[in-house]
Amino acid sequence: MTLDKKITPYKDSTLNKKEQVEKMFDTISENYDGLNRIISFGTDIKWRKKVLATIIEHHPESILDIATGTGDLAIKFAEKTSATKIIGLDLSEGMLSIARKKVADTELKYIIEFIKGDSEALPFNNNMFDAITVSFGIRNFENLEKGLSEILRVIKPNGLFIILETSVPTKFPFKQGYQFHSKIVLPLIGKLFSKDKVAYNYLSESASVFPYGEKLNNILRKIGFINVINKPQTFGVATIYTATK
Repeated sequence: MTLDKKITPYKDSTLNKKEQVEKMFDTISENYDGLNRIISFGTDIKWRKKVLATIIEHHPESILDIATGTGDLAIKFAEKTSATKIIGLDLSEGMLSIARKKVADTELKYIIEFIKGDSEALPFNNNMFDAITVSFGIRNFENLEKGLSEILRVIKPNGLFIILETSVPTKFPFKQGYQFHSKIVLPLIGKLFSKDKVAYNYLSESASVFPYGEKLNNILRKIGFINVINKPQTFGVATIYTATK
């Protein structure tokens, strides 16, 4: 499955979606962490803690964090797990430069490596990682099935795959509240505080059309993942998916 090509950051751009996403995140990288806290009212921190707890239970020695952004989750993995090799991968050099600064003067720099890379052409050998995570990045894949197939390739048998992604509540009044927040509040905050005035429109729009719940479960199963489970968070505004190989 390839997501609708029309859902891109810059409607009139000649760049493909991947290139546009890279440009967008390079532009908003400086204030991305702060705006995330504001936009989600801090709930994204709780969701990431649940991902972290699940990873800890799995006891991985090697972890790949795709769409690592400014590296917050990868850093938590280094601090809270016994993993000896952690790689944070992202398309955006702007995001990665901030992530590298966070660990530059710490012992974590010996455990974590932040590299620029394409999730749909992962620069790793087969069966390399005990655990792989993608938080709020999978909807930015240009070709979802290709990206998921690459993840399946590089994760070890019995390895744990976790996705944390936005979803759309289905029950009243949470559905209506979500729509107001995503269509009005989120773009407004983006226009007021971000260097890129259209970035948060894209983030809202892409979330609204991305397959979630059982639809994404079925895509994961089609690719070859097993033990696929989804757990809605905070009335369904986000979902944590777990799967194995």
